[in-house]
Amino acid sequence: QVQLVESGGGLVQPGESLRLSCQASGSIFSRYVMGWYRQAPGKERELVARIYSSENTYYADFVKGRFTISRDNAKNTAYLQMNRLQPEDTAVYYCNAEYIRDYWGKGTLVTVSS
Repeated sequence: QVQLVESGGGLVQPGESLRLSCQASGSIFSRYVMGWYRQAPGKERELVARIYSSENTYYADFVKGRFTISRDNAKNTAYLQMNRLQPEDTAVYYCNAEYIRDYWGKGTLVTVSS
């Protein structure tokens, strides 16, 4: 069983930055494929970014050049650095770990508003 705890959400103004963190349990974190998803009100959950055990990354088109996913295997933590945030980035952001099956955190709310 893998437990995930997100942190770092909050209210920011357009153009500002936030860094989300996802603390994972387990002793084989380095093997997990870690991902960040988001769900805006009234919309389906969508993939934002993913980082593999090889450190290769994938980004959704709508965040390319603005968001950066990273991981620190020594700390069992994945990060999502979000720059130049826009109101359309407002959503609950969920951490996901893939290892044999999917695991999800409870989410952290990001609100971008002036």
